[in-house]
Amino acid sequence: MIERVGVFCGSSRGNDPVYAHAAAQVGALLAERGIGLVYGGGNVGLMGVVADACLAGGGEVIGVIPQSLLDKEVGHRGLTELHIVSTMHERKALMADLANSFLALPGGYGTWDEFCEILTWCQLGLQRKTFGLLNVKGYYDPMLRMADVAVAEGFLSPVHRGIILTGADPAELLERLVNTSPAVVDKWLDRSAR
Repeated sequence: MIERVGVFCGSSRGNDPVYAHAAAQVGALLAERGIGLVYGGGNVGLMGVVADACLAGGGEVIGVIPQSLLDKEVGHRGLTELHIVSTMHERKALMADLANSFLALPGGYGTWDEFCEILTWCQLGLQRKTFGLLNVKGYYDPMLRMADVAVAEGFLSPVHRGIILTGADPAELLERLVNTSPAVVDKWLDRSAR
């Protein structure tokens, strides 16, 4: 049973309104299904959109934000809970502790860093949680192709490539996150290279 989904997304809305629309759908769906939202605690960009939509639907919204970002007045002050931490590392660790599953929406370096770290933790067996990539307007197609290249070139196993659930429809992807059991995989090592 998934109680909370950790959402990684941009502190910008992007250039196309389709991104904000998808973020609002995610927030509303989480509230409708009684699934809490754990996110970066911001009131700007897609972060603010997903949080506001979840709150508007009566959902639980837990933000985790470093003090340095809160000082820049980008913290959301209307959340169910707002955890203020010292570093970005602490933010990711607390979000990972609070969420049962993860979903990445479009974003930049910060979003990529967050979802790559969570994927790495899954690959290493440090956690067993589902992970979805909401591929709005094909935004993540290049990254997914890169993962396929990593498999073809022997840097990523097909099993670990399969950790990422992808889809363009928020409702369908959320359904897959809820109904998929996290894979139990051993870390793939090429012991022949020793």
